[in-house]
Amino acid sequence: MTIKVLIVDDDALVRAGLSMILGGAGDIEIVGEAGDGSQVPPMVAEHRPDVVLMDIRMPDVDGLTATEALRAGKEPPEVVVLTTFHADAQVLRALRAGAAGFLLKDIPPRELVEAIRKVAAGEPILSPAVTRQLISHVSGAARSRADRARAQLAGLSEREREVALAIGRGWSNAEIGRELYMSVATVKAHVSRILTKLSLNNRVQIALLVHDADL
Repeated sequence: MTIKVLIVDDDALVRAGLSMILGGAGDIEIVGEAGDGSQVPPMVAEHRPDVVLMDIRMPDVDGLTATEALRAGKEPPEVVVLTTFHADAQVLRALRAGAAGFLLKDIPPRELVEAIRKVAAGEPILSPAVTRQLISHVSGAARSRADRARAQLAGLSEREREVALAIGRGWSNAEIGRELYMSVATVKAHVSRILTKLSLNNRVQIALLVHDADL
C-alpha cells in the first residue's frame, strides 16, 4: 500500500528536503506541499493524504490551528507535528488536538521514513518519557488538569482503566494483551470503548490523559 503524504512548512528548503527523503521510499508518495496552514484544507480535500507532516510555526495560519481543524473533521488524516524543540507548548496542544506525534526537523532520514510508516499503520510516535518531558516543561496548571484527568478516568471500568494505564506506559496492543491476559482483539475493543467514553480520537490523547492524571 502506498502512503500518501502532504508536507506543510513555510520554509521551501525544508519542504524540498522532506520531499526528497520521503520520495526515495518506494511505499511513500508525496501528494502535495503547502507553505501555510490556510492551504491545508483544500489540499487535503483534493489529495486525501494518509499523513500530514505539519510545521507548527507558520506566519498566517499556524500548524496548531490547522491540526485542530483537520482532526475535528470526518475521517481526518493522521497529523505529525514538525518542530525544532522537544519542549514546545504548541506541540503539546497539537497532541491534545489529536496529532499522532511529533518529529524534530533534524531527525535522521531513515527514522523519518519509519515514523511515517508507523503513523500510517495507526501507531503513535511518542514515547512516555517525551510525554512527561513536554508536560513538565509547558504545564502551567498541572494540579487542576490532574484533577480533571482523574475524574475522566474514573468513568472507566476497572479493565478499561488498566488498559488506559498500559497505553500511558507506551505498551503496544500485543504487550497489553500479554500483561493483562487478554487477546489483542479484546484489547482493541477496550481501546475503542475508552476512546468513545472519553471523547478522544487516538491513543496519544489517552496517554496524555494518563500522564495528566499523574498515574
